Amino acid sequence: MQQKFSLTVEEKQKIFHTQLVKFGVEYEIARKASEILAREKPDEVLTQEEIRLTKEACKHWSAQRKRIKHLMFLLNSDNSATLDSPDEIG
Repeated sequence: MQQKFSLTVEEKQKIFHTQLVKFGVEYEIARKASEILAREKPDEVLTQEEIRLTKEACKHWSAQRKRIKHLMFLLNSDNSATLDSPDEIG
């Protein structure tokens, strides 16, 4: 059975901020974007600057996350190819 639990706005903000910074979003931009995201307000009540800043931060996060995921895939596939290589078995 799944349990539902809710996070406070502050907890959500910390999670968003950590993830944004982890994937290369500038600290201050990540702070502002995480505040906006944690509040979960619809776009209609946000300013154009808030929307732009949040989209920019999320776009950067997404691109960096995909890049790192791809690099990890390449590293893992390169390692397994090296380990499976008949030349290495001796």
